[in-house]
Amino acid sequence: MRQIVIAIASVLIAATHAYAQGGDFTTGTPAADGKTNEGGVVFINPGTPVLRDNEINSQPVPRLPDGHVDLTGPWVGGGAIADIERDGGLKAGELPLLPWAKELRDTRKSQDDPYTACMPMGPLRTNPYPWKLVMSYTSKGLTHIFILHELMDDGVHRTVFMDGRKHPAGMIPSWVGHSIGRWDGDALVVDTVGFNDKFWFDRRGTPHTDQLHLVERYTRPNYGTLVNDVTLEDPGALAHPVTLQFKSRLMRPDRETGSGDLMEFVCNENNQYGSAGGFQPGTGAGNGANINNR
Repeated sequence: MRQIVIAIASVLIAATHAYAQGGDFTTGTPAADGKTNEGGVVFINPGTPVLRDNEINSQPVPRLPDGHVDLTGPWVGGGAIADIERDGGLKAGELPLLPWAKELRDTRKSQDDPYTACMPMGPLRTNPYPWKLVMSYTSKGLTHIFILHELMDDGVHRTVFMDGRKHPAGMIPSWVGHSIGRWDGDALVVDTVGFNDKFWFDRRGTPHTDQLHLVERYTRPNYGTLVNDVTLEDPGALAHPVTLQFKSRLMRPDRETGSGDLMEFVCNENNQYGSAGGFQPGTGAGNGANINNR
């Protein structure tokens, strides 16, 4: 239901340029008037229910059968939304963008964000919908971790190889790169390279290059929180590496099933953000197309 509400309302609100403040993806808290303004794109945010503050430490941190901390989730928030600098815990101006990258960011407009046209959002970015880590075991133990987002096509999925392999030579640049992972005590460390330069880090338009290198460190300090400490390195766009931190909140379990589950949401089936900008995927129509002639 939350997807239907957002899809129907987003085109109407964005088209009329209504503005409202509030809403918090990290806690799943909607704005007082039910609308959220992120980078000039305004939409209905009913909020995904998450654990309340008094429930964060209500249970011990669960563990997997192999003894490692259970990081599966589903989680809400935990990434960049409107501004990776702010959302990652930095002060204004602390993200060490090179002059060309800062100039490009400052000239970009949120309505040109590839994500709003149902293209993948890339890593370190989130949306109002839950996501989770899925552990894949074989007779050899944990071999893969899949990072899945409810917004299926936009969110794409990341594969973290846990079988000890290295990054391959001659990688083809991709939206989510090539990820290898390992356990460091109770922390999951994910090393990712091999990105293209197409996705935006946020709605502000923060860019990167194909030299991007991410090292993420996922920890679960309590029952209801997932922390991702990230080292961001990109000599093509940043003057030096920088450390960011994102926090997610555990999705509140369903009353009937006792667990939290992802729903199916295919962006291209009802691409209201794209329609608001005149985009019609698969038809070749771009800005200026009549969205009523469909």
